[in-house]
Amino acid sequence: MMSTTPSRSDVRHADVIIVGGGHAGLSISYLLKANAIDHVILEKNRVGHTWRTQRWDSFCLVTPNWQCRLPGFPYPGDDPHGFMGTDDIIRYIEAYAALISPPIREGVAATHLQSTSDGRFRLTSTDGEYVASCVVVAISDYHEPMIPRMAERLAPDILQLHSSEYRNPHLLRPGAVLVAGSGQSGCQIAEELHQSGRTVHLAVGGAPRSPRKYRGRDAIEWFDDMGHYDLPIERHPLKEKVRAKANHYLSGRDGGHEIDLRQLALEGMRLHGRLADIRGHRLTFHDDLTRNLDAADAVYVELRATIDRYIAESGIDAPTEPPFRPVWTPDKQQLMLDCASQGISTLIWSTGFRSDFGWIEIPIFNGNGYPGHRRGVTSVEGLYFVGLPWLYTWGSGRFSGIARDAEHIADCITARVHSLTARSRLPQPSGA
Repeated sequence: MMSTTPSRSDVRHADVIIVGGGHAGLSISYLLKANAIDHVILEKNRVGHTWRTQRWDSFCLVTPNWQCRLPGFPYPGDDPHGFMGTDDIIRYIEAYAALISPPIREGVAATHLQSTSDGRFRLTSTDGEYVASCVVVAISDYHEPMIPRMAERLAPDILQLHSSEYRNPHLLRPGAVLVAGSGQSGCQIAEELHQSGRTVHLAVGGAPRSPRKYRGRDAIEWFDDMGHYDLPIERHPLKEKVRAKANHYLSGRDGGHEIDLRQLALEGMRLHGRLADIRGHRLTFHDDLTRNLDAADAVYVELRATIDRYIAESGIDAPTEPPFRPVWTPDKQQLMLDCASQGISTLIWSTGFRSDFGWIEIPIFNGNGYPGHRRGVTSVEGLYFVGLPWLYTWGSGRFSGIARDAEHIADCITARVHSLTARSRLPQPSGA
């Protein structure tokens, strides 16, 4: 897949540059090839790099395999209702790349992107300069692990790492583990450590939880039937604020299951509120554990109720289930913890990522550094984004919804390239 590299002194020209060779960039490439649009993909590492380096060993998708629908390449396996693990995901992406044979340059990082006076773009990379009529940024916005500054005050004898660095319980130091953050990664890692026999402390934040299987089907199947995943962001009750919301926590391991933190607490996991401060071995937590557990369960109950209403209104014959009842309630919250006395040897930060679009030197960003766009189309003609979470729908950054976004961007690019080509063929005024 690696194309021949010309002399570094040359400026390369293409109609379209795609930055990022993940599933979003490959999807755009597939569609541009179908439209005979000249393009090149610049990939900083190699195809599937994030899946190879930022997932733990037992990682599984939380969405079923049938939702993997890259353009021209739906899930090809024999377990559509299962949940692919990391190795299967990498094979899926590699198979897609082999199928479409994209014009990709691996090991090439974009370092500066600027607009030119003639309405094109100049991109500087570790492999020289490129000029193009269109640029597609296809690198999501999970770029740099986000760890709060208070981590600097943690006692040096405690190992701390980001969730993207965690691999399995056996590679950690002996002792108890504190997981800070209860989003999808935090809950799944905490559950795995707990099941391995570790003493686990979990600092519980505001992430909501989701049912897995409910009334005879995976909840995702019900919501797909309801059109939930087709809802565009402008029709979502939260509008653009939904982009900042944490994902619902559940698991795809062992055929898929719910994660009930209250049940894990009954089994011995130590739950705390959000981590508030660190002073050496002493940790302080917010007094919000009960509120956070209740809020997560309220979302869980409402999701079940939404399915119940759909079943009733549609006249579907589905098995019934008992109402939700919490199995555990915090008695007295532990607001301070001494790591030394509790034997905590490791702290895992499950605190997400921050974006880094600093290499894009074009004024399209809002005050939070998020690119301004409408369905991936920016205010600067010819500059596009694809693969961002909630770029247009819930599935925008996922295997499930990337095809729709990529088709829209590919149509915009095709129209622009054809327009520029037609314009260049017009007779020039005398003396031009």
